[in-house]
Amino acid sequence: MDRSRRRTLQALAVPLVPSALVSPAARAQVPAFPSKPLVIVVPAPPGGILDLSSRLIAGELAKRIGQPVTVDNKAGGGQVIGMQAMLRAEPDGHTMVMGSIGPNAANYAIFQKLPYAPGDFAPVAHVVSMPNVLLVHPSVPANTVAELVALAKAKPGGLSIASSGTATSSHLAGELLKMRAGIDLVHVPYKGAAPALTDLLGGQVQVMVDNLVTALPHVTSGKLRALAVTTSQRAAELPAVPTVAESGYPGFEVVVWVGLLTASKVPSPIVERLHAEIAQVLAMPDVRRRLAEMGGASLPMSTAQFGAFIAAETEKWGAVVKQAGIRVE
Repeated sequence: MDRSRRRTLQALAVPLVPSALVSPAARAQVPAFPSKPLVIVVPAPPGGILDLSSRLIAGELAKRIGQPVTVDNKAGGGQVIGMQAMLRAEPDGHTMVMGSIGPNAANYAIFQKLPYAPGDFAPVAHVVSMPNVLLVHPSVPANTVAELVALAKAKPGGLSIASSGTATSSHLAGELLKMRAGIDLVHVPYKGAAPALTDLLGGQVQVMVDNLVTALPHVTSGKLRALAVTTSQRAAELPAVPTVAESGYPGFEVVVWVGLLTASKVPSPIVERLHAEIAQVLAMPDVRRRLAEMGGASLPMSTAQFGAFIAAETEKWGAVVKQAGIRVE
């Protein structure tokens, strides 16, 4: 990852400090943890960034704690189903969920009724942040954002834009572009990035905003065309592809982020133990390399800093959702 990309990602976080290790006194309060296998609930299907990053963490975490760490995919409901599944588990720290911009920030403004609230979750660790990419099927006669906007304005409602689900970063980035450009694209939500990409590749939908890691193979193979990345700096993996901001929409920025959370009822010494172990995993050179291959990086936030980061994202996307008029009953 180039230096400008890293500076951009680091600027998203509150001032960073080294992740604090758990004190001997804190460890003494939780002598039986972990006492059984851990579960990471993924509120999305296999194949997307939530799933890929969860499996990366699970494999290395299991080696450190001496217990199996399994990944449980529970997709659907705007990722609400997965959030509920984690909260229904015993609040003993053995169950976490891979949270993200949708269920843990935008959902609070998008859904009129949610079976959970921000205070139900305890932040454990930021895992990775990365760009999204604005994609079109090769049949779409647009090679730039400006050409796509002109095409959409010429045929209002004539193009469909897929997303990996309601309130995901994919959906939010698309809505922000529609709002900023004043265009009408028909939103088609899917239960994850994989099925959405399948239909985009097949031409059933024409436009999509997707995570860099899942989009890149299709862009490099020529099966999809990348028009722009959503971060403030270009992606090192696609240096010739401009940002949306460069393409005529200054200040446009959407960063994909995922991170682990558990229930707020979990004792704080256990949360800090989890944070310390996961921080060690994220610091491993091989893990850092694999995250970089996904086009992202982990930000070394404490649990409190990660909580403040989520609160800032909730405020930001709440304002966008309100302005765009996105609502789900």
